[in-house]
Amino acid sequence: MLAGEVDTGKAILRDYINATIGFAELGAATHRSSKSLMRMFGPNGNPQAANLFEILAYLQNKEGMHLELRCRRQLGSGTKNHLPPREAAARTTG
Repeated sequence: MLAGEVDTGKAILRDYINATIGFAELGAATHRSSKSLMRMFGPNGNPQAANLFEILAYLQNKEGMHLELRCRRQLGSGTKNHLPPREAAARTTG
């Protein structure tokens, strides 16, 4: 979703929710109707960031997993060094 693939991200989350806890349980846990959640992750849905992060946090806790974001530069960004600053420094000094 962070790379601009919002529709794909919503579809993946919708499928994941359906395959695991279901919208009824998620709705009860987040105090939202299951229909509202289904619309939120539907093709025309536009979840607010606060709602999205609350749902992701609940899913992580429920499933015992941890999602992690890592920053990386895209190739061709105009720099010669495509490593994060700490890794680049370690390679040049080590």
